[in-house]
Amino acid sequence: MFFLLLVGAGNGQNTTLISLDQAIDLALAHNHAIKASRTLILQNQAQEITANLRPNPTLSADTQFVPFFSPQDFSGDNLNNVQQFDIGIGYLFERGHKRQRRLQAARDQTAVTRAQVTDAERTLAFNVGQQFVSVLLAESTLQFALEDLKGFQQTVDIGEAQLKAGYIGEGDYLKIKLQLLQFQTDVSSARLAKVQALVALRGFLGYNAVPADYDVIGDLAYQSIQAKLEDLEMKALRERPDYQAAELGVTAARSQISLAKANAKVDVNGTYDFSHVASETTGSIFVGFDLPIFNRNQGEIARTGYALTQAEEQQQAASDTVLSDVANAYEAVRSNDEVVQLYTSGYLKQAQDSRDISEYAYKRGAASLLDFLDAERSYRSVQLAYRQALASYMTALEQLKEAVGTRNLP
Repeated sequence: MFFLLLVGAGNGQNTTLISLDQAIDLALAHNHAIKASRTLILQNQAQEITANLRPNPTLSADTQFVPFFSPQDFSGDNLNNVQQFDIGIGYLFERGHKRQRRLQAARDQTAVTRAQVTDAERTLAFNVGQQFVSVLLAESTLQFALEDLKGFQQTVDIGEAQLKAGYIGEGDYLKIKLQLLQFQTDVSSARLAKVQALVALRGFLGYNAVPADYDVIGDLAYQSIQAKLEDLEMKALRERPDYQAAELGVTAARSQISLAKANAKVDVNGTYDFSHVASETTGSIFVGFDLPIFNRNQGEIARTGYALTQAEEQQQAASDTVLSDVANAYEAVRSNDEVVQLYTSGYLKQAQDSRDISEYAYKRGAASLLDFLDAERSYRSVQLAYRQALASYMTALEQLKEAVGTRNLP
């Protein structure tokens, strides 16, 4: 169950706002690729019905010695004394618990498919989380660009007043004016980046899940994790649905071996016939079965044995993949954490102070225009890089959640 937040816009319309958790819920509910994958579970469940069906009985009937070419012989006596009538019902008796083995094999395959679909949902949740962070980065960059443009516009206004008062030359004023173009370009680029990020996110959610003018709730934020690598690896081996699918694949392979051995058992055909001939009515019982001299299903039994070895190796490979994914994602989080800490430990404040000092000195004639513009560019560069570092850290966290197989990390 999830709810969408509607916020009134200035034009009287409402804007749909969604959080990250709501975005993931929407994607899982409306993404067409996932909905298509879920039908595989239903298809497998239908195959369970097929596997559990019993053989149909057979009905046979015949008549012999019908005088088609001697019409004069058609009479009641001929029908009773000469013509022969047979009607019988037969049934295939399966041996070796074939039906039970088929049903178990089908159920095990359904379990594998269900785990594979869950793994596709895990991947979709990561894609949504990653794209959601991209939207947050675009929004943060846009807000910073707007604030920076507004602040620099004041500098341009001051420069224009200084030009009119004769405190600066026209060349310096034009340099300030031209620098304004960069701020305006940053705003346009940031707006485009946000629109494109929202469109890409909507593709994961499903175009009908949200309106075209939707937006997101949230901010680029640092959130530390306390778990150790060993704990995350253990949790991943319990939670990852792709590893669970590999484990279930071993169980399914064993079911196929049992089914192959059951299919080696010879089935028995039993038939009861009711016959009328020469004014006598009799019953007959027929039993037939193959002699297992040549075909004892040897090839299929051997193949399923090799398939079990394959499934066991795939399980080990899946285990290695899980541990590698967790280790790589964990190191990525640590690396991005260090980068974020570098900015918050002093570089952000130093860039801010440098810009403020240069601006204060320039407005009072104690610093050159070039020094001020250089400090402004450095400040903007550090701020944008910090936002990118935060986004990279949040993306690395999403990658770690995907690698562990849960969205609840310690």
